[in-house]
Amino acid sequence: MAMNCSRSLRSLILTKEAVGVVSRRTFAAGAKAKKSGKGGGAGDAPKASSLSKEIKSTTVVGGNILKEGTDPKILADSEYPDWLGHLLDKKPALSELRRKNIETLPYDDLKRLVKLDNRARIKENNSVKAKH
Repeated sequence: MAMNCSRSLRSLILTKEAVGVVSRRTFAAGAKAKKSGKGGGAGDAPKASSLSKEIKSTTVVGGNILKEGTDPKILADSEYPDWLGHLLDKKPALSELRRKNIETLPYDDLKRLVKLDNRARIKENNSVKAKH
């Protein structure tokens, strides 16, 4: 379970970094950007990260929020709390919760049922009011 957590944490970190690289805007200072010919050139592709693969797999890239210091290291799976592995677990949908017996539901599922039921009721009321 803990190993699964660190893998998902690593993939989340690498995905977040890739999104940051792809979505980064650049502007030309005081000049218009040149139009390239048909087919797009090598200039259209996003630039690869300058970090080595070793650094990416052993550190939390972008985890340091301070001006000084370095990014924190990824620890061994045994160093993380047990609840961290359950953050990515699928939670039951409203329809699934409604089918279960309310009296036997665990507290967290009961709380989720009330929250989702209230949200669905509010959406239904809003759509009825919008029609009139």
